Parts: sequence; C-alpha cells; structure tokens
Amino acid sequence: MKKLISLSLMASLAITTLQSATNAELEERIATLEKKLSKTNKKLNVVKAHDAYDNIKFSLDFRNSFDSINYTYNNYSYKGQDLSGTEASNDSLLTSRLYLNMKSSPVENLMFSGQLAMYGTWGGSHLAYDSALKTWSESSKATDAIVRVREAYFVWSDSLGDDRLPYSFSVGRRPSSTGFLANMRENEEVGSPLAHITNMEVDGAMIKLDLDKYVLPGAYIKFVYGRAHSGGMETLYDTATNGYRPYAQNNEDLDENVDFLVILGNLYNDGQHHIMFEHATIFDTKGARSDTKAGAELPDGSLNKSLDAGTGYLAALSYKMDGVGEEINDFLDSTILFASIAMTTYSPDAGHQLLGSTEDETGYSFWVGATIPDMITENGRFGIEYNHGSEYWTPITWAEDTAIGSKVAVRGDAVEAYWNFNPFGAKNLTAQIRYTHVQHDYTPNIRCAGWVKPQEVDIEADDLRFFITYSY
Repeated sequence: MKKLISLSLMASLAITTLQSATNAELEERIATLEKKLSKTNKKLNVVKAHDAYDNIKFSLDFRNSFDSINYTYNNYSYKGQDLSGTEASNDSLLTSRLYLNMKSSPVENLMFSGQLAMYGTWGGSHLAYDSALKTWSESSKATDAIVRVREAYFVWSDSLGDDRLPYSFSVGRRPSSTGFLANMRENEEVGSPLAHITNMEVDGAMIKLDLDKYVLPGAYIKFVYGRAHSGGMETLYDTATNGYRPYAQNNEDLDENVDFLVILGNLYNDGQHHIMFEHATIFDTKGARSDTKAGAELPDGSLNKSLDAGTGYLAALSYKMDGVGEEINDFLDSTILFASIAMTTYSPDAGHQLLGSTEDETGYSFWVGATIPDMITENGRFGIEYNHGSEYWTPITWAEDTAIGSKVAVRGDAVEAYWNFNPFGAKNLTAQIRYTHVQHDYTPNIRCAGWVKPQEVDIEADDLRFFITYSY
C-alpha cells in the first residue's frame, strides 16, 4: 500500500511540474526526446543491417507423394531369364521429401547457399549402400530417412575491368537438378543447367560471366569443372589390400577419377523468348575392356565393368516461349511453349568399349511441351510433355524425375500430363496430379552405365502421381 501511495504522489508531482512548465520548456524537452529517439533508431538500423548479413536464413520445402506404378514386360530378358509377358506393380508407393534451405551473406559480394535433404519411403528401412550411388545422388532418390547435404556452395560476385564486366565465382556442391524446362512440371524454381542432359547434383567450381550488355539480352556463360567419381582410394582406416596408400590411386584403368567440364549459358532472354545451351565433356567415363565380355572376371579378380574406358560428350539446345504472340489475349499471354534437342557421343579408348561398342556411338533426343492456365484455380496450370530418345541416347540424369526412372533419358518415347495447383487457395501449399507413360524400345538408362550395350526391349512403364508440398 505504501508503494502505491508513493507512486501516486510521484505521478501527481510530475503532472504538476508539466502543467507549470512554459511552452518553451515543453518544446525544448520534446526536441531533446526526438534527438534521443533519432540516435536510438540509428543504432537499431545498424543492428538490423548487421543481423541481415550475420545470420543464416532458413526456408523449407516439405513434399509428400503418392505413386501408383506398373511395369509391363512385353519383350525383356534379364541375366538369361525371359520376363516377357510378366508385370510388376506397386499400387501405393508413399514417400516424403524434406528440403531445409540455408542462405547467408556476411558481406555484400559473398553469399553462401546450402540445402539439407531427406527423401524416404513410408515404412521403408535403411537400405544397404550401393557403391554406384554417390554422396550427391542419394538425396535425389527415395531410400531412407537420413538427412544429407544436397547443396553447399559459396558465390563471390564482382566486376572486372574498366567496363565493369559482371562475374561470379563459386565452389561447392552445385544445384544441378530441376534445371531449365524440368522446373515447370516439378513446379519449382529453375536451376541453371539444362535438364535435358544434366539432372544431378555436382561437386565443382564455377565461373560465370554476365554478357548481357556486350552480346544479346540476358546472355551469360558459365564454366564448371568438377568431379563425379573419386575412384581407387582407400581411407586412412580401411584395410589396405594393396599396401599402405590412403586417398591415393594406382596408375591403372580400373577405377580412376571421373571429372567433367561443362560450358553452359543463356544465348538470349528477353523475358518472352529464352534460349539456353550446354556442352559437357566427361573424362575417363566408365565402360569395359574390349577383349573380355562385359561383366566377366578380369585376371586381377575385378569385373570387366565400371572401368575407365573413354570420353563422353553431351550437348543440348533448349528454347522456351513465355507468352504466345503480342498481347492477343490473356490466355495466350499466359501460355508457355518449349522445345529442346540434345545429343550424346561416347568415344572409347583403344582396347575399350563404351555402350558395348569399340566405335563412337551417338544418341539423339528431343523434348517438347506446353503449359497453360487451368482456368479453374487462380494460379493453376495444366502441362503436357513428350520425350523421344534413340538407341544410344545416354544423358547424365541420375536424379529421378519420376518414380519409374528418368523419363528424359528414355530410349523410346515418353508422354506426360500434369496439373499444378494450390489446394485451398493457400500460396504455401502446392499440389500436383501427374500421369507418365514410358515406352522403352532399348535397355533403360540406369546410372549412365557405359558398359551396358543397349538391347532391343519392349517395356511399358506407367506412373500415376499425386503430391502436396508445404513451403515457407
């Protein structure tokens, strides 16, 4: 009670003092308060600016999918077993995929980007590790619930010379899946590579030159050098079967490093017309020796497959038209058309074979599609796509673009239709209903297996998918 009385007396005294003050005194006090507030706001702005650069910003993408898949083997033999006339199916493949995204920018020209990923099947177990799977590919396949680093890289951006040519330099695990054209059916932001020949994460270094004001609108070029496979190495704690050599290799063709050089970029992009190109060279790509049957045992006890056998060359040219015509109507303005052509050539070294051949073998593919407003929901879109690949078509598309494998890598034909929309009208929820039919005319592409000779087959694969994604 005494405290309440004291507070009341103090308040009364303050009011009395204010009432007795002159207008000039009040104005002086107000000015003093305004100066103090201004200093406080300046300090707060400094703190906010520091926090904006000094923190890691997180976002997430959480997708749950239902797939009903079926395979029909009209003409197919595997390891001497004739599977023709049989089927295999899964009426309810359930998966969850979580991406936890990280970004930070400690200084103006420097940025870090990372992504942790978990992609697993409902009720699945921790599958035994497959030596053919790499650290950059496991988070792109539905396997288990382990969280892995899917992306981790930094980018330094600046300009060069008197003309201030913009450039950027980057090192780390690059985002190289869901690239140009594939992003539309996945309903995700576009990546930089062309999905027609590249759809997997890569470890490498990148230099980008922005040529927009020197060549054509939107033009830029990237040079990426990286490693897809580290071969022939034992760790410090492995049991050395060939003597003590941690992290070193023998000078043999059994299991050497596989490196790659990729040149890609925009040729033109004015907002409506977008043209991109990519050329990739794969050094010491895997194949087999030509004097022994692929898969047979070699004198040293290893198998005649996955050996350093030659060089792979891949190229693609892709085009997207965002809006048909010049403001004819709203529907055509919102229509997107796209097309892409690509080729792969595998050139074996002397004494080796790639794709079952001692000669250079070239494969071809084309990809066309369109997306249109669904005229039902606010931002929903319908899409349809068609892919065709020849006998020796072998891109590097390890990241699964469907549950039945990479439809972009099909040696045959693939037809797909999908509907992307926002359920309940919520912008943070996206959903898709998609149907994919794939007709394999030759051995399906798996792991870019250069030691496997394409054989004529007749396999039909179907995938009916529904997924819903929460992103924030």
